[in-house]
Amino acid sequence: MSAKHFTRPFAGAWRRSFYSSTPRRMASRGGGGRLNPVASPRQQPNWSGTSVIALSATAGLLGFTLAAAGLEPPKPRPVLLFDSKVPSPEYASLGEMETALREIRREVGGDEDIISTDPDDLHAHGYSEWSSTNPDGLPVAVAYPRSTQQVSTIAKICHKYHVPIIPYSGGSSLEGNFSAPYGGISVDFAYMDQIIQFNKEDMDIVVQPSIGWQDLNQQLAGLGSGLFFPIDPGPSAKIGGMVGTNCSGTNAVKYGTMKDWVINLTVVLADGTVIKTRRRPRKSSAGYNLNGIFVGSEGTLGLVTEATLKLAVVPEDLSVAVVTFPTIRDAAAAAAQIMQTGVPVAAMEIMDEVQMKVVNLGGATAPRIWKEVPTLFFKFSGTKASVKEHIGLVQNITKCHKGGNFEFAKDQREQKLLWSARKESLWSMLALRKEGEEVWSTDVAVPFSRLADIIEVSKKEMDELGLFASILGHIGDGNFHESIMYNRQNKEEREKVELCVKNMVKRAIDMEGTCTGEHSIGWGKKDSLLLEVGPETLAVMRQIKQALDPLWIMNPGKIMDLP
Repeated sequence: MSAKHFTRPFAGAWRRSFYSSTPRRMASRGGGGRLNPVASPRQQPNWSGTSVIALSATAGLLGFTLAAAGLEPPKPRPVLLFDSKVPSPEYASLGEMETALREIRREVGGDEDIISTDPDDLHAHGYSEWSSTNPDGLPVAVAYPRSTQQVSTIAKICHKYHVPIIPYSGGSSLEGNFSAPYGGISVDFAYMDQIIQFNKEDMDIVVQPSIGWQDLNQQLAGLGSGLFFPIDPGPSAKIGGMVGTNCSGTNAVKYGTMKDWVINLTVVLADGTVIKTRRRPRKSSAGYNLNGIFVGSEGTLGLVTEATLKLAVVPEDLSVAVVTFPTIRDAAAAAAQIMQTGVPVAAMEIMDEVQMKVVNLGGATAPRIWKEVPTLFFKFSGTKASVKEHIGLVQNITKCHKGGNFEFAKDQREQKLLWSARKESLWSMLALRKEGEEVWSTDVAVPFSRLADIIEVSKKEMDELGLFASILGHIGDGNFHESIMYNRQNKEEREKVELCVKNMVKRAIDMEGTCTGEHSIGWGKKDSLLLEVGPETLAVMRQIKQALDPLWIMNPGKIMDLP
């Protein structure tokens, strides 16, 4: 992509990012022109080895003195890992940013200028209509690397000048994951979308981060491989973002989440160092599980430039069915019992009566008109005999919970049509927006035994608040979503939505659940993460971040606040 003229859009984006968006977090330091976050008045210095030894010696001397005086010394409080503080990060000044971009052009661009400062490009890489939260601020430039080596060079230069780096893949995240509240450079992997190596006999494949999961499966089908990649989030999702958020999708009840399908990753660290997390066997107990650190880290620890993924065998038989229920609690209770009974469904999704109405109004599945009542969607896969057996077991359970008759797809075309109601749910809601309206879509997950309770209470609250909102989700693994239509400019309406979402998250955590099943934390759920894991666990995450990214330039402000 060719870049546009630099100076005017760059300066405007920079001012928006640093001067108008986050005044409470950023302050200029006199003389140097460098911008740095405001330090907490309670901030403590780092413990060095010398200071710890000095402290220990002083404490020992104090104890001896008190003992000699016949007094009991106070019990020493141990210096714990989460007590340590990290320095406030300092980000590049405007002049340093300009220098960094010139250096990237010189070192990486060659015949192609890989840097864009086009205003529309900056907006697309800093704002998302999908997202429930969009902090003010845009990146000051977008880089389009073509290789791991180019990404490494970009990272080295950004590290040298303290320039924030924000990875961008499919752009379909829902929690402000790729926003740029501190400016910096958005690294878009659009040109890194290839299959690097396909190992059919080993049932794995090496891909670049910007290949979409649907494109990957189409290419595998075109090769006649008999294999597919089973993780299926939103249709526009790409592998890099899927790794970053540890996403899942409708197939999670059978195939698990993204972390279960990653064999190894090639990662560019904050200073440009390139590492590979593992080799290619499907199992390994060699050292720390680095896959587990980088999957779900949202680019806050490094940039994934290659991923080796497991593949699954395409099942012999596939059947899709829907069944309706009189209430959302009946549907949720049936889903919980199916899982507790151990019936191996391939997928099980729920949509309430509001969401079924939205799909009808959106027209994405026309000419099909759906009953506007709570509905469960099922996929069954395996051998023909096993599929038949599993359908019979599920039918018996749903009948016990007031389920209606099963409607089965007669062929592949009808399978796609039936399942499209679920896949088109968010798009259908977005299509109904009027001017000024937005959709807040967020998720939680709870243990099976609490599923019916939380869905029923959450739905009741949405109705009592008078919100146009729906419930849908991957109910087979305890994960569901609220999608709420509202006018952001209407203060009263927005406060109702925020209250509804906050209560849903609090409810899930009180039920030993999680604030996010598959959307990750991003910018929008940092407070919820603290509520869920507590300050000690969050402090351990902060230490990992500090160790791998001491300048805090990797997607800053996501998962945790700047120190």
